Amino acid sequence: MPLRIVLVRHGLSSFNLEQRIQGRDDLSSLTEAGQLQARRTGEALRELGFQAAYSSPLQRARATAELLLASQGADLAPAFHDDLLEIDLGPWSGLLRSELRALDPEQERRWREAPETMELRRADGSVYRPVPELLEQAARFADGLLARHGDGDTVLVVAHNAILRCLVLHLLGLPASGFLRLRLDNAAISVLNLTRAGGGRPQVQLESLNGTAHLGTALPPAGPGCRLLLVRHGETDWNREGRFQGQIDIPLNAHGLAQAEAARAFLAPVPMQRAYSSDMARPLRTAEVILCSHPGVPLTTTRGLREIGHGLWEGRLESEIAAGWPDLLADWKRTPQTVQMPEGETIAEVWDRSLAAWNRIVAGLGARETALVVAHDAVNKTILCALLGLSPADIWMVKQGNGGVTVVDYPRGIAAPPVVASLNLTAHLGGVLDRTAAGAL
Repeated sequence: MPLRIVLVRHGLSSFNLEQRIQGRDDLSSLTEAGQLQARRTGEALRELGFQAAYSSPLQRARATAELLLASQGADLAPAFHDDLLEIDLGPWSGLLRSELRALDPEQERRWREAPETMELRRADGSVYRPVPELLEQAARFADGLLARHGDGDTVLVVAHNAILRCLVLHLLGLPASGFLRLRLDNAAISVLNLTRAGGGRPQVQLESLNGTAHLGTALPPAGPGCRLLLVRHGETDWNREGRFQGQIDIPLNAHGLAQAEAARAFLAPVPMQRAYSSDMARPLRTAEVILCSHPGVPLTTTRGLREIGHGLWEGRLESEIAAGWPDLLADWKRTPQTVQMPEGETIAEVWDRSLAAWNRIVAGLGARETALVVAHDAVNKTILCALLGLSPADIWMVKQGNGGVTVVDYPRGIAAPPVVASLNLTAHLGGVLDRTAAGAL
């Protein structure tokens, strides 16, 4: 069992409500709505047994952590840690966003467009860059957490928007320039799994990001720009058996159809204008079920979204592949970017064609349109790795469960990097954790 880290942003605060800059000043407190969010988050996490809980000492995070744990009836108190303090925006703290634009327009523009380059001045006159400084702070906290906890532990971390984003960036090995690629809403739940092998850097998997279904909101509210809903197809018998299916056209099983129906109900309130699918049976049927709640939305299939071609591995169990290609299978698990599937594809080839298909879809969307895209595990992972700033070597860092929903926004236009607003949402399939089939691709 991996070390599981559950991240929760604090509930709605008074400064959030007033649209004031908070930073690490302790002037903002939880609103009544924020207190309710904290309790609901605790109820949603009741299925998990935490071995430890950590919180920022600022009152909005402290209250969230205490209310969350109290709602579980758990005999566990949060430990408060200064390395979970929010970003230091000293001279900006307490300002309305409108006031900030008038006071410091150049740095405010940097905050919106390239926050890692933003500079502020401390009271002693020294200049500093808040986001790179915060990323170093996140690294210190992560190092301490890993020193205290091992495989099998489940740890709760309650903090703030910017520090939690930096913590995710650090664990994924991403630079400060990835700060705008992530979104974390008030009281949202994110889950990371860390496995240590051989004492080196832990293997990190982002299981889910920015889940808000427990708050009564299926998806984070959409802003300006187009939105894409990336869904993995429902389960097949071969997923359940752990058989490599690749481009063999295996249909959904009964459970996979139920997962598609759950995704349909989950996404029923979400307006959609277009839909796209791999041309294979399992994603196409998943898309058709989801669109039962969106009659009239055109569905287009594309070969570019087909699953990776596993070649001679297709139709085989992992144990059979281990017997015939032990070294290649080991490489596939450790360094997937180096593997040429026997008579099949490489991850680089899947990366190129899936991203080309994705970019064509994005280019065809209007500024406020939402599109459904249904594809496969490896295809979705390559797309998400590219959008997050990861590489083909990192496909195991993101999880895509059968029937899971990912939300990608382009708030600054399609020429700018997108925002992964949510990743691998599976609450509609039963609970916070992804319990979908762990079988082969």
